[in-house]
Amino acid sequence: MKKGFYLVMAAQALSSVADNALLIAAIALIADLQGPDWMAPMMKWWFALAYVVLAAFVGAFSDSYPKGKVMFATNAIKLMGCAIMFGHQYIAPTESQQLLLVFVSYTLVGIGAAAYSPAKYGIVTEMLAPEDLVRGNSWIEGLTVLSIIVGTVLGGVLVSPSVYAQLQASPVIGAVAQSRAEVAILLISAVYIVAALCNLLIPSTNVHYPKQKTKPLALIRDFSFFVHILWRDKLGQISLAVTTLFWGAGATLQFIVIEWGKQQLGYRLDQAAILMGIAAIGTVAGAILAGRVPLKKALYVLPFGVVMGLAVLLMPLVEAPWAVYSLLLLIGALSGFFVVPMNALLQHRGHVLLSAGHSIAVQNFNEQLNILLMLTLYSLMLWLNLPINVIIVIFGLLVASLMIVFIRWNRYNLRKHPELEKQIGQKGHGRAIRQSPS
Repeated sequence: MKKGFYLVMAAQALSSVADNALLIAAIALIADLQGPDWMAPMMKWWFALAYVVLAAFVGAFSDSYPKGKVMFATNAIKLMGCAIMFGHQYIAPTESQQLLLVFVSYTLVGIGAAAYSPAKYGIVTEMLAPEDLVRGNSWIEGLTVLSIIVGTVLGGVLVSPSVYAQLQASPVIGAVAQSRAEVAILLISAVYIVAALCNLLIPSTNVHYPKQKTKPLALIRDFSFFVHILWRDKLGQISLAVTTLFWGAGATLQFIVIEWGKQQLGYRLDQAAILMGIAAIGTVAGAILAGRVPLKKALYVLPFGVVMGLAVLLMPLVEAPWAVYSLLLLIGALSGFFVVPMNALLQHRGHVLLSAGHSIAVQNFNEQLNILLMLTLYSLMLWLNLPINVIIVIFGLLVASLMIVFIRWNRYNLRKHPELEKQIGQKGHGRAIRQSPS
């Protein structure tokens, strides 16, 4: 692996740690402001909305400048959102206005994340050869999930009563931060700053793309064409469908685990955050194992997605800590093992057909659109006061059923087009861009 690749991993890990810690801090802030339960997943909904609304533009932005500089600029946007959330009580006078400001500030972080993602993943395809993409993605996804663990646990620790009391007693922190959420957000800001320093050290890959368009309508028209290209590709459509399902399910599972810990296990927010970290540890293990899967064998891991959905159905049946931890580790490992090869295959086909930035923007658009859908359904079920165990059963059956559909879809494609497997590992990039209608 190239030296610059490790800087990319460090910058991505730190920024992701801050993102996930900030989510826990924001949930704690909503609780302190006495916001309703459905407000936390809806906050994540607005975060995901930024990816969907900006999808047509962030790919062109990412491909217009060196991706290390793009990551630095977009990380600064995240830091700005973090700062606004920190100053919520100084900017907004009433609790209802402060709750609205939490939404606004986390949406700003989502805007930064939406623009950050094409650069983060796009630079991987620029730095690594196709045969190294699964291994590179294994590292990236493993570190991303590890950062979810660290960030989630860090956020839970920072808002816990004992740690908050110790930190608030510090003369420096106590002088500027008065609540547990403010203390957490202040320290999370420091993580964003370190990530920004890593961004500045990332070397240019010297990969150049055609001059990007700047007119919004032209960008939207081209983006629609790129979405069509990736969904029409027989390999791209399967990997895109799987990763779209995975990220929507993963985002929803975060909130399901927190609510499950609260309702079934009687855990506080900081304790439930540790449960999310346990599942993420399993995902890291699965991602590491997936690093041994050759890119040409990526489609062979699809059945593990079905098993993951079925494993989720066991959650209402466990209560003992050892059983809870073991099951969450299993769910995480299965998800990590099947999504890493799928992600690598999607990036490979996207790079061959489109470009690093545009292909990730298309991927993010579809994945975040599914996150919006699944979080909306989850928030609706909470609003209807469905028991969390009923929600879990619905969620697990949905994932398993859709994965079976995707497996049958893939088998149909391979029967109709037996040459597909030979296309995995092809060289070149941007073939469809040269066919752009505009």
